[in-house]
Amino acid sequence: MERYQPRAALTRRSLLRAGGAGTLTLGALGALGGCGIPPAGRTGVDGSSEDRSAAEKTLSFSNWTEYIDLGEDNKSRPTLDDFRRRTGIEVAYTEDINDNVEFFGKVSKQLAAGQGIGRDLICVTDWMAGRMIGLGWAQRLDAANLPNAYANLAPGFRAPDWDPGRAHSYPWTGIPAVVAYNRKATGGRKVDSVSQLLDDPKLKGRVGLLSEMRDTVGLTLLDMGKRPEQVTADDYDAAIDRLQKAVDRRQIRRFTGNDYTGDLNKGDIAACIAWAGDLVQLQADNPDIQFAVPDAGYMLSSDNLLVPNHARHKKNAERLIDYYYQPKVAARLAASINYVSPVAGLREELAKIDKDLADNTLIIPSEAMAAKAHAFRSLSAEEDKAFEAKFAELTGA
Repeated sequence: MERYQPRAALTRRSLLRAGGAGTLTLGALGALGGCGIPPAGRTGVDGSSEDRSAAEKTLSFSNWTEYIDLGEDNKSRPTLDDFRRRTGIEVAYTEDINDNVEFFGKVSKQLAAGQGIGRDLICVTDWMAGRMIGLGWAQRLDAANLPNAYANLAPGFRAPDWDPGRAHSYPWTGIPAVVAYNRKATGGRKVDSVSQLLDDPKLKGRVGLLSEMRDTVGLTLLDMGKRPEQVTADDYDAAIDRLQKAVDRRQIRRFTGNDYTGDLNKGDIAACIAWAGDLVQLQADNPDIQFAVPDAGYMLSSDNLLVPNHARHKKNAERLIDYYYQPKVAARLAASINYVSPVAGLREELAKIDKDLADNTLIIPSEAMAAKAHAFRSLSAEEDKAFEAKFAELTGA
């Protein structure tokens, strides 16, 4: 079987934390229209410029660190090389996105001034994609250049409220947050709910929660019978209070980024909230690492491709987006980065690479699992500041 080295999850997800900005999720779940995006700096709907794609067979693509397939030499990028052979388009690929807020700071002045940023394609998390679209800083995509993307986009990714009809964006990956546990550390006991994480005395002092507010609070809300898509200030306070009680009882070992993985692997953390890509990689070496999708549901966010205003090679960028929506290519990417693929119909191709990955619902969710995905609703600027302050106090950040 063709084998691809899994690489991206541990590095990429640890960098996703964006200074408390959090994440939105997929589908018609949450509306960015009410999230307090300021009108100042809008450059208008038309951010296009002369497209030089026909004359210049190149494009500049900014992405996160280790978020693409690598060859056996750990240097080449097979899918980009294949794209170049097929199209003649050279991709200047740069891993220069380390944090959503930091990246926004790098490019916002130029975009607000109606200037290009030297990039034809960028990859940002859904809440930031929604912010940039709302500011008028992302170009409307030409559907004629995206036949594979239009046909093969999985249903659960088709209708984000922050970009109706996917007019400006296509997802690169989906990122589930679920419950995980080390079977050896729990004495063979299954851990499949947030209630167990917060209340089971047998797990006292050996529980890890994520330092991303929307994942930890979102899963807590679900366990309390509340929908993160409709969270009120009272709901949020109730969830924080519940988490605080667990902290006060010393049930929680710590709040972490993805540095929980080493402790979970060793068993110092017996159970935790975890990200899917981390778990796929951990399970490859440690069969005691297990995951569970709580009956109450799980949280799901996404990273998304945008063509920023005044990009010089828009059509070339659209051709690259469309290339990654071919199931064979999508399978290569999924086999390497181990997150949920937004491309429907790749199971057969992924099975040719690795049957276990093709059967893993953390990469290709079953219909039952997909139905349990939830979103944390978009927040106004005032809500975001208040919610994050309370979470920071809880975690000691």
